[in-house]
Amino acid sequence: MANQHKVVAKVVSQKGTCALGHKVGDEFVIGDYAPEGMCSWAFYTIFPFATVLQFGGAFPWEKNPEKTIVACPDSENPVVFELRRTGRRRKATST
Repeated sequence: MANQHKVVAKVVSQKGTCALGHKVGDEFVIGDYAPEGMCSWAFYTIFPFATVLQFGGAFPWEKNPEKTIVACPDSENPVVFELRRTGRRRKATST
């Protein structure tokens, strides 16, 4: 299978009251499932962006190709995450 990059989501902004209590500085490693303690709504919003970074892609609107910024869908209490490619990990192949 292809090499993948590790992607970490870090809370960089939070306004209002997050129902799950996310706060600036919280970090989550993004994989195929929502990390323990992460809001599933935020995860499902972040997942497509994280997948692009995991497989080496970038976003044309970002100056740094190693990251992007994504907000959770709660418009009254937004949590903003920075997604950052942090390294390369080899995905195991099945035999």
